[in-house]
Amino acid sequence: MKTDIEIAQEAQMVHVKEVAAKLDIAEEELDLYGKYKAKLSDELIHRIENNPDGKLVLVTAINPTPAGEGKTTVTVGLGQALGRMGKKASIALREPSLGPCFGIKGGAAGGGYSQVVPMEDLNLHFTGDFHAITSANNLLAAMLDNHIQQGNALNIDTRQIVWKRCMDMNDRVLRNIVVGLGSKMDGYVREDHFVISVASEIMAILCLANDMEDLKDKLSKIVVAYTVDGKPVTAADLKAVGAMAALLKDALKPNMIQTLEHTPAFVHGGPFANIAHGCNSVRATKLALKLSDIVVTEAGFGADLGAEKFLDIKCRKAGISPDAIVLVATIRALKYNGGVAKTDLSNENVEALKKGIVNLEKHIENLQQFGVPIVVTLNQFITDSEAELAYVKEFVENKGCDFALAQVWEKGGEGGLALAEKVVDILENKKADFKMLYEDDMSLEDKIHTIATKIYGADGVNYTAAAKKQLAKITELGYGKLPVCMAKTQYSLSDDQTKLGRPTGFDINVRDVYVNAGAGFVVAITGSIMTMPGLPKVPAAENIDVVDDKIVGLF
Repeated sequence: MKTDIEIAQEAQMVHVKEVAAKLDIAEEELDLYGKYKAKLSDELIHRIENNPDGKLVLVTAINPTPAGEGKTTVTVGLGQALGRMGKKASIALREPSLGPCFGIKGGAAGGGYSQVVPMEDLNLHFTGDFHAITSANNLLAAMLDNHIQQGNALNIDTRQIVWKRCMDMNDRVLRNIVVGLGSKMDGYVREDHFVISVASEIMAILCLANDMEDLKDKLSKIVVAYTVDGKPVTAADLKAVGAMAALLKDALKPNMIQTLEHTPAFVHGGPFANIAHGCNSVRATKLALKLSDIVVTEAGFGADLGAEKFLDIKCRKAGISPDAIVLVATIRALKYNGGVAKTDLSNENVEALKKGIVNLEKHIENLQQFGVPIVVTLNQFITDSEAELAYVKEFVENKGCDFALAQVWEKGGEGGLALAEKVVDILENKKADFKMLYEDDMSLEDKIHTIATKIYGADGVNYTAAAKKQLAKITELGYGKLPVCMAKTQYSLSDDQTKLGRPTGFDINVRDVYVNAGAGFVVAITGSIMTMPGLPKVPAAENIDVVDDKIVGLF
């Protein structure tokens, strides 16, 4: 069996201008990065701004397991299938982070015969967006420390610096560090921290900004520290906004590549959904909607994280809403949730499936609260038995959802036709009545409680004293009406990654809260979740190499 990278490397790509032409984009409206990658120009964005919007389809999934779910694979396969049906369709994805690519998981390119290409470029440096984000973030950090060194005219309390440095690599030793060691000329000694670039506020801002003016406005509001009197100090106060915008100028433009079947793919921005808001950029999604009849986009990790944040944060900020939701599961993952060991998932086990399907049940119930029609799809494996498939189909339909099998890993767009037909039927015959989970005027505590109880299934929320204090401070400073971004493990509906299925009788534990004032949301850190991941005992990097001028081992 060929690996994903072997399939991708054997693919016959067409020039990106041919891909763009499918959406009536002229060559002169592309900023080319070689033959197969391009950024979309501001001229294009202005030209089509009065076009009507197409239909938006959100793809999400159950909680991830070692068995695999294939959310991105289904997104790509569905986009390809819609193209085969003659629809003017595109997909909108996130960019992968280098940290996980070399660390603990696969990339964000899909798999099998439902991938976006060039896959190696995408999973490595791509068009340099993440490097620009990292540079802008660390410029602000450098200017902050320099301001203190040069006299501290803003009266910054060095014990209340909240801006962290970042890098796009998993590196646990950078979580908590000391800077400024050495002589007086080497700066003030203080404790400092790193987050991974995809968890940075700059990433969130880039993904939520409508244009350069909006980007600069959001950058200006970033809170970097507090004064001795407890007043916030912003990036605007440090006069860093212009230079940061300059670093982000090209990164702000959405990227276009293609699927294996040459479906247009907008790939732009990539915050994690477990520690950030987990969606591709507003700019890319809105542009895709203006250029396509149907846009298929994805949200990160399970529906309790990515979908909730897409619906409550991105849709709120961007003024968009999905017309249909596709919820992805696999028989294997459901059996894993039912207590089957990873080594035994290939064996038929309907009883375990019945136990594990409660995880899918909860995600269905969660999504139904938002008022958008749902189709559940099984990303099918060859080991799935007829009895197992029949059980899930009956279960899903009894929950009032449409159901379709997807064979997109093996068959590409052809394997997604059954799903595409269900999606088109929903778009043509059912109307979404979209509503968000909570209103802006609710208190931050009430918003957190609402998400914890209605989405996670918790009984309530516990706060550390520090978190309580931060909530009060954030509210006092005028940020209480912002939406909430919950940082939580992706492996469980609870904040304990070992609790599979549909946990009950638990509380969500909030240990820290901070405001991303520029991005426009408040982050609540739950359980043991980290904003700087570490590498596993055997990092993925050990298998990556260059052989005969070809990259190998990259998934």
